[in-house]
Amino acid sequence: MAGLKYSRQRESIRNCLCSREDHPTADMIYASIRQEYPNISLGTVYRNLSLLVETGEIRKITTDGADRFDATLTPHSHFICKSCGCVLDMMIPIEDPVAEVDRLWDEGDVEECRFEFRGVCKKCRKNKSQA
Repeated sequence: MAGLKYSRQRESIRNCLCSREDHPTADMIYASIRQEYPNISLGTVYRNLSLLVETGEIRKITTDGADRFDATLTPHSHFICKSCGCVLDMMIPIEDPVAEVDRLWDEGDVEECRFEFRGVCKKCRKNKSQA
């Protein structure tokens, strides 16, 4: 996306995402951004999130519900709760799976590797046991 015009709204969306650890949805980001830009539309938030994903500035996490977004670009895994839908970072040390697969696989160049774990988070498990 060479030559992408600077946008204060896009920068604000990116900064909002960088300040959070909860892997928000577009709707959650929209609610936060509206405090600074009351006239911003949800469509503008979606378009700018798509641009930020396309330029590699953020990541999109596809879940069973709404897509979530992550500004942490260092290699890490995610845990997705099947009950409440929360997305948690899992910093599991994995040497370099991309380099290893790329070395063994002669079909092309591997550029990225993502691990996802799904289950029930501690909070939901605790709530279920108290019910």
